[in-house]
Amino acid sequence: MDYKHFNLFWPCVAAAGLLFSDALTARAEDTNLTEQVRLLREQNALLQQQLQKQGRALDALTQKVQGLEAANSERDNSASDNSTPTKGGLNFGKVNLGAEGGIAFFDTGSEGFAPNSEFRVDEARVFLDAPVWEDVYFYGEINLATRENTDLYTQLGQLYLDFEDVSKLWGKDGQFNVRAGRIEVPFGEEYLTRNAIDNPLILHSVADLWAVDPGVEIYGTLGKFSYVVAVQNGGGNGVQDFTGDKSVAGRISFDPNRRWHFSVSGMTTGNVDVQDEYISAEWFGNGWFRSIGSTNTTQFYANLVEGDLTARWAGGHVSAFGGYVHYDDNDPSASNTRDVYYYSIEVVQNLPRKFYAATRFSEVFAHNGVPIVGSGNFDEYFNGPLTTELWRWSVGLGCRFCDRLVLKTEYAFEGGTDVGGGSRNEENFFGTEVAFKF
Repeated sequence: MDYKHFNLFWPCVAAAGLLFSDALTARAEDTNLTEQVRLLREQNALLQQQLQKQGRALDALTQKVQGLEAANSERDNSASDNSTPTKGGLNFGKVNLGAEGGIAFFDTGSEGFAPNSEFRVDEARVFLDAPVWEDVYFYGEINLATRENTDLYTQLGQLYLDFEDVSKLWGKDGQFNVRAGRIEVPFGEEYLTRNAIDNPLILHSVADLWAVDPGVEIYGTLGKFSYVVAVQNGGGNGVQDFTGDKSVAGRISFDPNRRWHFSVSGMTTGNVDVQDEYISAEWFGNGWFRSIGSTNTTQFYANLVEGDLTARWAGGHVSAFGGYVHYDDNDPSASNTRDVYYYSIEVVQNLPRKFYAATRFSEVFAHNGVPIVGSGNFDEYFNGPLTTELWRWSVGLGCRFCDRLVLKTEYAFEGGTDVGGGSRNEENFFGTEVAFKF
């Protein structure tokens, strides 16, 4: 090989070497890129598997939450008025001791129940609830003071055994429960918020139907429906029944969602003995049902029906009810049949800084008259002239510091007529009250 060819050969070898080196480098880079892509694909597959597992877990959790919400909603629909009350209080192991009440100032017109403007303990009660065995619970309360009890003597309130979830015997929760003892009469719904801590106003509606009476009650929930039925003594003795005829009351409720609530109630007081019981257990018009017949009357009764509805929104609610009462007795000298109609509508709206405003209008009509006390003097209007019509319009303002302390004030206009054509126009009410519980 001559020198000229030698000089050309080695540059060619060097160039080929460089090309071969670049090719090896490129091949290595391609191999690294392929490996990186493979690793990324594996990581992506693992991430997708983890996301799928998390998605399945989230779906399962969502189903559990929805199930709990549905169960809670069903319990709320019936438990708020049927199951053992949960009122807070002091816990001693499994025993819960608490109290609630109201301290008030009242002033009415000259014919009202507080014509001289007075301070008073409006309510004071202590209560105790405790488990007895498995799903059996005890609840009892002592009333130290109530608005209706002007003598301030101690009274027994509710006291019962609650046999919850009897329907577990056939594999269903909440469908069938039993309560026995002194229990509230399950007619209408106003009695559910009658206590001072629960009532947005101070007074109640003119009709103001409620009672506590010994007996047996069944209640439960079936989907969006709930029910309660009670058989009780029905008379005003409070301990002993002097007739074999019992009071029967019941209510069916429907809650399509959290905003709407509907119910229908029915009741008969059963025959009430005039001599030994005198009055019904059921409270009506700030008094009771009593005989309006002659002295020859030995028994009377009242049949009732009522419809209730409530619409709720984020800052308040409107609730209304209307009902009918048919009264009759066995007076041999005259027919004393009475048909009574009543209604009420209430609106509550929350305001800033824990304040709220409330108003309620209610009225009772009774052709030929029945005893309706209202805000009037009890002795004058329960045993005196019968009332044919009485209405009340209440307006109030309150501050709910928490669910255990409320300050509220109310002014109520009240008027009506009696069977003689006389006016009831001196019963307007002003009051302020602080209600509490613990």
